Amino acid sequence: MSDSEIDSGLNIDNSFARELPDFYTLFRGDKAPSPELIKLNRPLAKTLGLDLDKLSDQQLAAMLSGGTSVKGAAPLAQAYAGHQFGGFSPQLGDGRALLLAEVIDINQQRRDIHLKGSGRTVFSRGGDGKAVLGPVLREYLLGEAMHSLNVPTTRALAVVTTGERVMRQHLLPGAVLARVASSHIRVGTFQFFAARGQSDKVKLLADYAIERHYGHLKDSPDCYLGLLREVCNTQAKLIAKWMNLGFVHGVMNTDNMTVSGETIDYGPCAFIDSFDPGAVFSSIDSQSRYAYSNQPSAAIWNLSRFAETLLPLISSDAEQAIPLATDVINGFEQNYQQYWLAGMRCKLGLINQEPDDLALANELLKIMAAQKVDYTQLFRALGNLLQGDSEAAKILFADSGVFMQWQQRWSERLSRDPQSKDLRVTAMNLVNPVYIPRNHQVEQVIKAAEENADFAPFEKLLAALTSPFEQRQDFDEFSTPAPDEFGCYTTY
Repeated sequence: MSDSEIDSGLNIDNSFARELPDFYTLFRGDKAPSPELIKLNRPLAKTLGLDLDKLSDQQLAAMLSGGTSVKGAAPLAQAYAGHQFGGFSPQLGDGRALLLAEVIDINQQRRDIHLKGSGRTVFSRGGDGKAVLGPVLREYLLGEAMHSLNVPTTRALAVVTTGERVMRQHLLPGAVLARVASSHIRVGTFQFFAARGQSDKVKLLADYAIERHYGHLKDSPDCYLGLLREVCNTQAKLIAKWMNLGFVHGVMNTDNMTVSGETIDYGPCAFIDSFDPGAVFSSIDSQSRYAYSNQPSAAIWNLSRFAETLLPLISSDAEQAIPLATDVINGFEQNYQQYWLAGMRCKLGLINQEPDDLALANELLKIMAAQKVDYTQLFRALGNLLQGDSEAAKILFADSGVFMQWQQRWSERLSRDPQSKDLRVTAMNLVNPVYIPRNHQVEQVIKAAEENADFAPFEKLLAALTSPFEQRQDFDEFSTPAPDEFGCYTTY
C-alpha cells in the first residue's frame, strides 16, 4: 500500500472487474481541489464495513470523491447502451461516474460503491463529468426516502463537495454522490453487446447476473428464460410500489432499468401532490412517454428490449425463442396488477380479497383526480377517519358528497373483513406515509445549501423522510402540499 493509499477497512472483492474484462474501462476520478465531507450515512457505512473509528472525515472525503487511491479498489467506468425516450444510443456508459469498488458487507451481501460526479471518463461524450451540489442532495433525499418507504433502491452513502465551481446555468458548487447498489447491471448493459452482435459477451453478462442476483437459476436448463422471468417479476413489483406511492420516475430509459429491480437515477423524478394520472414533471418528456400512468407500459417496452438481447441464449432457434420470451413479457401486466392491487388493499385497510376491490380502488382514484386531491394526504387521512375523525378526509375534497358516497361503500367492504379497528389503522399507517419528498420542500433545502451553505434544513427534512410513517409535531411543515404560488413543478 502506497503512502497516499487509504485503507478503508472494506472487504473489497471486485467480481465485475475480474469476470467481465471487456465491459468497462479502468479510470481514476479527478482529484478534488478541496474535498469536504458534507454528509455521511453512518448506519449504511457501518453495514458496508467502513472503518469509521480509524478513518477521518478528510480521508473519507478524499476516498469518496474519487481522486484518491483506496486499498483493493479498481475504479472503473462501465459500458452500456440504451433507449432514451425510445431512441437507441449504442454507446452511453458511465460518463460522470465510477464504480469505486464492490464490497461484501457485514451481512455477506455484495454491494457496489459508485461515485457520481467524479470526473470525465471515456464515455463522457463532451460532458464535463461533474455533478453539482443541488442534484446530489436531491438524490440523497430521494434515495433515502424511497428506502424508508420500503422501495428497492440505490442508497446514498455520502455527499462530498469538491471545492470547485461548476458551470451549469451559472456557477454552482461541485459535489460527488457516493451511492450503493446491489449492482449497476442495466438492461442497457445487455444492449451494448447485443447491438454489436456479441452474443458471447451477452452470455457472459447473463451468467454473471444470474450468479449475482438469481443464484437459484444457475443449474436450470432454462436459466436465461428464467432470468427474463425474474427480472420481469422484480420490475413488476417495483413499478407497483412506485404507483402505490404516487412516484413518477421521469426517465425510464433502458439504461435506467436495473436487473436487480432497484430504482436508479433520481434526476427528473418527483412525487405527485394533487393526484393526476397524467402527471409529468420532466422538462424533456414533452410527449408524456414516462407519465405516471404510463410507467407500467414503459416497463413492458423496456423489458421487451431486454428480452431481445436474450433471444439467442433462450434458444438458437428464433422461432422457438420468440414465443417463449413473448409469453414471459405478456405475463408482466397480470403480475403488475396483482402487486399493485395487493398494495392498494393494504392502503385501504382491506384484508381479504374480493372481486370488486379493484373497482373500489379505481373509483377512489377517479374521484381524487377529478377534484385534484393530495394523494399522500388522502390515504393517510383514511386511517384517521377510521379512528373517528370524520373531517380528516372530507376536508380534502371541494365536493365531499361524491367521496362520502364512496366512503359508504368502503365502510361496507371493511365490515366484511374480520379485524379490529386499531389493528387495521396500525397496518394502514405502516404503508400510508405522512412524509414524502415534496417538491417545494426539496427545492427549499437545496436553495439553503447552495446559497448559504446551510445544511440544517436538509438534515431536518431528511429526518422526516427517513421516518415517513411516524407523525411528529415538529415535522408538521413537511406533511402539507405546496402552496398555490409554487405553481407547476418541473424537473430537468
